[in-house]
Amino acid sequence: MSMPSKKINIITLGCAKNQVDSESLLSQLEGNSLEITPDISDASIAVINTCGFIDEAKRQSVEAILETVRLKNEGKLEKVIVMGCLSERYHNDLVNEIPEVDRFFGTNDVAQIVNELGGNYKYELLGERSLLSHTYSAYVKISEGCDNPCSFCAIPMMRGGHRSKPVEQIMDEVMRLVRKGVKELIVIGQDTTYYGLDLYGKRTLPSLLHSLASVKELEWVRLMYAYPAKFPLDILEAFQEHPNICRYLDMPVQHASDRVLKSMRRGITRRATESLIGSIRKSVPDIALRTTLIVGYPNETERDVEELIDFIKTVRFDRLGVFIYSQEDETGAFDLGDPIPQDEKEARRALIMDVQKEISCEQNEGRIGKTTRAVVERCDDGVYVGRTEWDAPEIDNEIFITPPLGRHLSVGEFVGVRISDAAEFDVYGEVVGVPQQ
Repeated sequence: MSMPSKKINIITLGCAKNQVDSESLLSQLEGNSLEITPDISDASIAVINTCGFIDEAKRQSVEAILETVRLKNEGKLEKVIVMGCLSERYHNDLVNEIPEVDRFFGTNDVAQIVNELGGNYKYELLGERSLLSHTYSAYVKISEGCDNPCSFCAIPMMRGGHRSKPVEQIMDEVMRLVRKGVKELIVIGQDTTYYGLDLYGKRTLPSLLHSLASVKELEWVRLMYAYPAKFPLDILEAFQEHPNICRYLDMPVQHASDRVLKSMRRGITRRATESLIGSIRKSVPDIALRTTLIVGYPNETERDVEELIDFIKTVRFDRLGVFIYSQEDETGAFDLGDPIPQDEKEARRALIMDVQKEISCEQNEGRIGKTTRAVVERCDDGVYVGRTEWDAPEIDNEIFITPPLGRHLSVGEFVGVRISDAAEFDVYGEVVGVPQQ
């Protein structure tokens, strides 16, 4: 009599890079005929892919671990396995503090995890992923780790130094994704502009973008995590040449005060940042620029915040997010302490987001009457909701789409829309066909 199979539930926390790792693991588990369930109440084994980026992310990861341990103690789970960034960085502490977890693994231990779960790592599945979200959109991680010396960041301690993935391996993975029905490819890495420097002796992101955009099945290629210092301007030629490269760029600038930028070790000044943004907008008209900022850095003064707000008003980013500074062990900024009270940090973030709210509304209103492409993501009570090419999933605006009378839209369908109205963080549009690229 055969033993009943033990169902595995994978919990993924943190960024898109973690999602890619979980999708690779899931592909290996399915390749070993191990049974997967999306419902933890139906599982015997829980695998938690953790994030260790900032305090809030670490708390969420620890809470998820403690919740699965509680289920194990109640007899509802047989085994709890923890992987990812938090586990990589705080392995010994976690082993001592939460001994109920059966095994802790790091960020590059997929093969060991597969073995722990009763399978054998299959090298023929390298580059294969079982998508956790919609099949029309997927991330592709072109590199791992980071060589930038940012004083606030612990990523190199968790992910190691920068390692570019060979272009042949990337293209193989992309074609596998395309065969699954992927139409939107979101290019990610800790610093995508650094791509190729370690493998080929120069930054080769531009040529990679040309290769990706030449895949005719891809409606959109979207670029994220573009580090501003030493930004390779020839990237912009790919935007100009290929209509399926989204008029969208995610470029985390973190701050605008030269004094803070220097302490952060960002390798760029406010003036140079503004010049770069001017060059990007001149080369790629109608591009939507997204950035992330950090407030509450240890030596940030009220004057620095005022300068940051002036910068935001001058540059007028289309999309913007703000992180609150988190003091991280062993980082360059750790010895500066954490002198700014949490409520003051939150007040600074709220102030900046109030400024951005007005800018976002004005930027959105400026797009009224323009026609662009959009992808349908869901239908809520008869209302179609999606994203334009100016928006990345989950972090940016949505568009509420009105189809022609009697026309049904499908999830994952790309349509042409004319923007008819706008709000602070959403726009409204009417279907006008499927514009050719």
